[in-house]
Amino acid sequence: MNPEYYDDIIIGSGKAGKTLAPALVANGRKTALVERSLTMIGGGCINIACIPTKTMVASAEVANTVRHSAAYGVKANAPIVDLAAVIGRKRSVVHSMREMNLHNLETALGHELIVGVGRFMSPKTIEVTTALDTTRLLTAERFFINTGTRPLIPSLPGLTEAAFLTSESIMELEQLPEHLIVLGSGYIGLEFAQMFQRFGSRVTVIGHNEQILSNQDLDIAIAVQTLLEREGIEFLLKTNVLRIDRVDNAIVLQLQVGDRSLSLQGSHLLVAIGRAPTTDSLNLGAAGVATDAHGFIVVNERLETNIPGIWALGDINGGLQYTHVSLDDYRIVKANLIDGGNRSTCDRLVPSCLFIDPELAHVGLTETEAQQQGYAIRVAKLDASAIPRAKTLGQTDGLLKAIVDTETSRILGCSLLCHEAGEVISTVQMVMQAQMPYTVLRDGVLTHPTMTEGLNMLFSKL
Repeated sequence: MNPEYYDDIIIGSGKAGKTLAPALVANGRKTALVERSLTMIGGGCINIACIPTKTMVASAEVANTVRHSAAYGVKANAPIVDLAAVIGRKRSVVHSMREMNLHNLETALGHELIVGVGRFMSPKTIEVTTALDTTRLLTAERFFINTGTRPLIPSLPGLTEAAFLTSESIMELEQLPEHLIVLGSGYIGLEFAQMFQRFGSRVTVIGHNEQILSNQDLDIAIAVQTLLEREGIEFLLKTNVLRIDRVDNAIVLQLQVGDRSLSLQGSHLLVAIGRAPTTDSLNLGAAGVATDAHGFIVVNERLETNIPGIWALGDINGGLQYTHVSLDDYRIVKANLIDGGNRSTCDRLVPSCLFIDPELAHVGLTETEAQQQGYAIRVAKLDASAIPRAKTLGQTDGLLKAIVDTETSRILGCSLLCHEAGEVISTVQMVMQAQMPYTVLRDGVLTHPTMTEGLNMLFSKL
């Protein structure tokens, strides 16, 4: 088979890959993008992660608003959640965004958008098994791997036979679970837990650690757990799963909770303990590309692998698994290879947001991390109920927390558990990136009444 030559080949159409492809073409590079399925055009964010989950979160918030409408002086019947309609709306949103991405890629690449599974044959060659079950041999000067991640499935006795759900398959359910058991107390697990509790399921969350959200300070984790428990979600922490069995239409988990044994029965089980790299089909050994103990591709601060001419972008490189990080990976590569710049991942400030209600947004260091790194710090805290806008909205749950360097008065980190936290955190991030003191937020004239005005109040605590 004679190889087809390209200047650049991108494997995977996630945020970094789909954005990089048109930029390379515009730079005069003959570029091909290989994506394993038309249903994954645009990557995981659009098709199986951010966009579909947040679409369903929005439906759950509407159900919750209707349920508590009397508190606003509006009488309404109890909400009836049509899960099939919720899923239908989710599919419609995903489809429209996927089609937009497909149009953009076809416009930029034409026939060089190749639907199929690529595997390395050497550092400069891949073999692609296309969707039409044909085989193509492609060679290129440079490769960019952007294949993302998939749900991480633990090795637990009986799990495979129990017909469990993942973060992908649960979004295709059209019948509401009577009792959803969520294995995992991180971002994915908590978003689905609150979502299905609000849809009408009974929900139990199982966590292996002593606290939920193990990357957060204990006070923030407790605040999140408290508000979720108030909605009716049950938590079993410091818990090990010993065995899982399917008994008729039920799933039964044998658990070790601290020093006691417990049997828990539910109708559905969601496994949400993290994400695993999609590298198994890439045949990275043939290219000599190094991976870490978990299978993620090892890269340097310029996103280069150990093999010259091969880069890894987005979730696959073992960094923070956020779409905005994947976008910044694209910017780094574009700056270095097209624009003649010298960008890297060093010291980039990455925010995060857990899309429960109220949202939990974070940027920078936690209090624990700041202490471990030897900073002399000051800590400010504010209950969300103190913010006037929160009172007008009836959205008073939450806790705002900021960590400030005593010596420089610069903000080291901030956690916001409040309404619209994902929007408000950007204001804090801009101040941190500009290396301005916290007093900019303490003394700034911010619009009243808004949630952002709470930053005036938070930093006045110092």
